[in-house]
This record gives sequence, C-alpha cells and structure tokens, in this order.
Amino acid sequence: MTSASQEIGFQVVHESGNARAGTLRTAHGDVQTPVFMPVGTQGTVKALEQRELLQLDAQIILANTYHLYLRPGVHVLQAAGGLHAFMSWDRAVLTDSGGFQVFSLSDLRDIDDNGVVFRSHLDGSAHTFTPENVVQTQRVIGSDVMMQLDECIISNAAYDDVAAAMERTIAWAERSITTFKEIKPIYGFEQMLFGIVQGGIYEDLRLQCIDAMKRIPFHGYAIGGLAVGEPIEDMYRITQYTAQQLPANKPRYLMGVGTPENIVRAVEMGVDMFDCVMPTRNARNGMLFTSNGTVNIRNAKYKTDQEQVDEECMCYTCTTFSRSYLRHLFMAKEILGLQLASLHNITFYLQLMRSAREAICEDNYDSWMRNVLVKMQQDS
Repeated sequence: MTSASQEIGFQVVHESGNARAGTLRTAHGDVQTPVFMPVGTQGTVKALEQRELLQLDAQIILANTYHLYLRPGVHVLQAAGGLHAFMSWDRAVLTDSGGFQVFSLSDLRDIDDNGVVFRSHLDGSAHTFTPENVVQTQRVIGSDVMMQLDECIISNAAYDDVAAAMERTIAWAERSITTFKEIKPIYGFEQMLFGIVQGGIYEDLRLQCIDAMKRIPFHGYAIGGLAVGEPIEDMYRITQYTAQQLPANKPRYLMGVGTPENIVRAVEMGVDMFDCVMPTRNARNGMLFTSNGTVNIRNAKYKTDQEQVDEECMCYTCTTFSRSYLRHLFMAKEILGLQLASLHNITFYLQLMRSAREAICEDNYDSWMRNVLVKMQQDS
C-alpha cells in the first residue's frame, strides 16, 4: 500500500500493439492496468466481503454517486470521514457520476442545460443534479477518481438528439472542471476527475467531443454511451475509434463493459479500465464464467458432478467445492451459493486482467487474446 501523500497520475509502462500496460497512481495505492473494477454501487460489492476483495487483490472498486447520495446520504458519509472510512476500504475507489442511473429513470427525470431534475427510485422525492453539485458530492464521498456528470442517451436516438446530448456533456465537462478546481479535497488526499466522451455510434460526433474534451485538463477520459443496446459491431467500432483518438498519456475507461470477450477485445483496442455488474449479477443467477466458457450451475447435468467449476481457477470456490455442491446451494436457495459464485466470477475477471497485463508486457497480447477467445467460445 502506498501512502495517501503520493503523487497521483498515470503512466504507460509497456505496449503490445495498441494494448497498454500502465500504472494509475491514486492516493490509496497504485492500480495496475488494464484493470477490472468490481462494482460496489452502494459501498459494497454484492455478496462479497471487503476482506475477500483484499484477498483477491482487487486494487480498485467502483461506487455510484446517485445511490450514495440517496442512501446513506452525504451527511452520513461526511460524518464517517468519507466512503473509504465508512466501508473500511483503504484501496482506490472510482465513483460514477450517476448520469447513467438518472438516464435509466426515463419518465422520472427532466433534463435541461442546467442539470437534471429526477425523482428518487426509493421514495419518489425530487432532487437535482448539476455538474457542480455532482463534483461537490464526490468530494464528500472522497473517491479517488470522480466522473463528470454527462448525458447518456438511448442507442437508437436520432442523430440530432445524440448531438445535443454530446454538446450538453461538453458544457457540463467545462463546468465540472471549474468546480473541481474551486472545491478542494476534504479528507487530505488528492482526487482525480475524468471526462466522458459521448456521441453515440457516430464517429464525427465522437471526434467532435474528443477534440473538446482534450482541451479540458482531465486526469483521464471515459468512453460513455455504449453497451446501452447498440449492436455489438457498433460498440467495437466506436470503442476502437474513440480509444485511438484519446490522449496516449491519460487512462482510457470503457464504462459498463462487459463480458470477458468484450473486455479482452477492448484491451486490444487500447482501453485501460473497465467495470460491469455482470460478474456478480450473473453469479447470483447461477452463471459462472470459466476459462472454457460459461457454466449454468443450475443445469441438471451438474447434479452429481464432482469436478470443480474451473480447473484453471485457484479461488476458494473452485479449490474447495464441487459443481454438484454449488448446484445444490442454488437449488436450495442458500445464500452461500450466491457468495461462492460471486467470489469465483470476480476472481475470474481479476485474473483475466492480470493475465492480459502479463501478455502485454511479454509483447504477446494478440496471440494470448486469440487463445483466450477460442477457449471461451465454449458453453458448458
């Protein structure tokens, strides 16, 4: 663990084609990229304990400004000394701005140039997010990496609507960085602010947004507005196009993506950071990711299967329990099943990123990626 006084920043340490191995230096330790960030939306990664995340060497987790603002509330977080102290987590935290969550409320929100007025999904109460108060809230949360407020839009929106949302995101980015400079850190350590590139599936809008964002002194840049229903070919096309236009000396974060295949392909395109609810959400539904494809542990064929879930995995789940036992836990609706499945899936994602980094540093990423993708095409 590095000290909270270290200099923050990002450095690329090796490249293999467009794939990059780097180090994101945060006040709560170095994060080796490419990296998958387990999603701890409300200050907890579902079905996992913080000590388990430490044992898995999760270097950074993601939490969400929208959810933490509503519950437990900024006054509770400030009284605790910030999210790190509140959840007893001394490694890095990235907080999404809540823009996507507000987008998902659809008929419960109203967006204009000032910000967004929305109704809480908890009790229907009205709230307002602006670029300024979202930065202020993330100062109170005390995350290591803060995200600007952006406008996310549906994948099949008309070109003019996508352009308007992109222009609004740029305007909000400028207001966000101004507030970031005006409101200093609360807890004695430096935080980072990332900008978000929008523009839907249109390359000209993405380029326009990138050109504007590059003029704003963000610590890193995210690719937003993907994995919202567009065809997979468009997601890959826009990811590759956008990643290669972003500054080479800043981290690149692909928001909300995705499957193991999505991630290893995006690393090949030059993306450094990822998050997705898929490993924990799918785990709670009995889907396990393995080096040889996915396993639906509820399947009857596993009823007497005494093999471990993944013979290449050394997690506690795989080295201790059989497929038969895991299936029994799910069929009996035992909570332990959710925990063991989540533990395995997060282990799989974190190990996938460690292996990707090793392949990059050995100048072997393309060959490694092809081998991984061939094996993962199988479904057990």
